[in-house]
Amino acid sequence: MSAIERLSRRNVLRGVLGGAAITVGIPILECHLTSNGTALAATGQALPPAFGTWFWGLGLAQGHWEPKTTGNKYELREHLKVFEPIKDKINIFSGMQVFLDGKINQNHYSGAQGQATGMVSKTGSEYSTSIDTIIGEQIGKGTRFRSLEVGNDGDRKSSWSARGQNGMNPAEISPVAMYSRIFGSSFVDPNAADFTPDPNVMVRHSVLSAVSDYRKQLMGEVSAIDKQRLDEYFTSVRDLEQKLAVELQKPAALPGCKVPESFQEEDVGALVDQARSSHRLFARLLTNAVSCGQTRVFNISMGQGLGSLRKAGEILTYHSLTHEEPVDPKLGYQVKCARIAEELMASFRELVEGLAAIKEGDKTLLDRTIVYAFTDHGEARTHSMQKYPIFTAGSGGGRMKTGYHINAEGDAATRVGLTIMRAMGVATGSWGTESNRATQTFNELLV
Repeated sequence: MSAIERLSRRNVLRGVLGGAAITVGIPILECHLTSNGTALAATGQALPPAFGTWFWGLGLAQGHWEPKTTGNKYELREHLKVFEPIKDKINIFSGMQVFLDGKINQNHYSGAQGQATGMVSKTGSEYSTSIDTIIGEQIGKGTRFRSLEVGNDGDRKSSWSARGQNGMNPAEISPVAMYSRIFGSSFVDPNAADFTPDPNVMVRHSVLSAVSDYRKQLMGEVSAIDKQRLDEYFTSVRDLEQKLAVELQKPAALPGCKVPESFQEEDVGALVDQARSSHRLFARLLTNAVSCGQTRVFNISMGQGLGSLRKAGEILTYHSLTHEEPVDPKLGYQVKCARIAEELMASFRELVEGLAAIKEGDKTLLDRTIVYAFTDHGEARTHSMQKYPIFTAGSGGGRMKTGYHINAEGDAATRVGLTIMRAMGVATGSWGTESNRATQTFNELLV
């Protein structure tokens, strides 16, 4: 029996943890791939593409982020300078809008709805199937999780993912719970709102310890290159276990400490620093989940525009700042708001860098992924539905070019979503309704 047959992509490390059977997925190894790392050796099939959405609230300061030239030789402007290390791995779209078609602008909702679902409804109760679900029907079947949703601001409602008209899929707000869902003794439907893992079991016994015998056998059957790749992967999982365990440990008693009154769960993690910290953990968990074949679709939210995200020491929330902070007369924008937005952009860069860090042959996980980043307003201070900042990252297995700035002044923002769908193999000639119906893709980006 060949190494490929012994180490099928469907193989997992098996063991017992807390009296229950557990499994740990195996990342794609050299022996799974063809010589150039672009296809599975056993079948010759191309590596499956993956798709993710990344949402942040409150847009960017108009006139200070848009590159001045189009094409692939543009320069990043001040508010997007943080993208410099990933510039060749992303695309920037400017000038586009979401049309209301006479409907009332439901601030912090209508714009995001238009980009996520292709339609703008009269009320917030008409939210329907989102782009990740449409693409998931094409690429996501046969995995443990149809999709995984996470929110980094402590609010389970921080999600723009939906299947049908049954409401939005709730976001997981705890990296510990997400870890237990992926690596723990059991898992549930990712749409389930209630999920109570037993993190104490995870702290006492790591999943890697539980599968130690199988892991040793596996290490003895693969090539030197795959041994290195597995060692890096297991080290990453172990490191993540240790970081999560620290969060679960009971802190030392402090004589001056008083137990605060109870607070709403959505307030947890509302500080910008907390959201960024949660994002780092979630990003690693989701990239591991995708690289191990547990899912091919994920959705990340940095927080809703009309939410409680704020800087430590700042009384006003980010949303309130966009309305109340004066514009600096010399710089031409709200300084505090701009700095928060730049921190959120840094989190997007970290996600892209994390996907690019996972090697698959001579390619990376980012190379077979497309991430779609969108926001609720072009500029929150004016509740603008125009000139949206929109980004994509990754090529979806070589299906989409990267490194470009596209300006499509006045076009429907749904053109970006339609272009991504075509790259992901969705057979459709249009996407969206009324004035938001897009029929033309950005052909200059499609391969």
